Amino acid sequence: MSTLTIDALDESGSFSAYVARPEGTPRAAIIVIQEIFGVNEGIRQKCEDFAKEGYLAIAPDLFWRLQPGIELDADVPEEMQQAFDLFGKFDQDKGIADIESTIQVARAELGGGKVGAVGFCLGGRLAYMTAARTDIDASVGYYAVGIDGLLGEKHAIAKPLMLHIPVADHFVSPEVQAKMHEGLDDHPKVTLYDYPGEDHGFAAELGKRRSEEAAQLADKRTADFFAVNLG
Repeated sequence: MSTLTIDALDESGSFSAYVARPEGTPRAAIIVIQEIFGVNEGIRQKCEDFAKEGYLAIAPDLFWRLQPGIELDADVPEEMQQAFDLFGKFDQDKGIADIESTIQVARAELGGGKVGAVGFCLGGRLAYMTAARTDIDASVGYYAVGIDGLLGEKHAIAKPLMLHIPVADHFVSPEVQAKMHEGLDDHPKVTLYDYPGEDHGFAAELGKRRSEEAAQLADKRTADFFAVNLG
């Protein structure tokens, strides 16, 4: 596996990031933001898929302050509980700072150029926060959690953001989804897509959660979105 070591902005240490490189010169870079399961095989596969599309893809280990290198399986109940425990202890503000440092490393690797972000679950929430708090060029969030509590930051979203919303998400209630639409449908930089009947994790690369047709549709929309906004 190819990895980078990235220094934290607060100089508290450094963390690893999985890297997938395209053949030839990258068209842009994409930061792949993990679920609550760490930089596991599914996240690494996401990176490899973006590299095949010509992007430099980097997945930072955002749980490094809690348990560096953790990889968990959503289909194993004990590991799911462990993931929830890590999520409860995770400092999201520090996570955004780590994403910011990853953006800087990606831009340096490119010698300039555009950098996007795509996140899943917790990573979807962090993708929204990244759009609001950093100079990322484009962001995508899959089944982002708790966005209703972040709508006060929407005024700061200056670059394109896309959110994929599974309508039957058992972690994001219909009421929360309604607030997302109410707060973001008229935002000039935000695009929301609903997936009726789909549940949380429907676009996971591996495991029981994946819903093939919906995953392919969402990934096609993501690919088109990045092609337009990153090049």
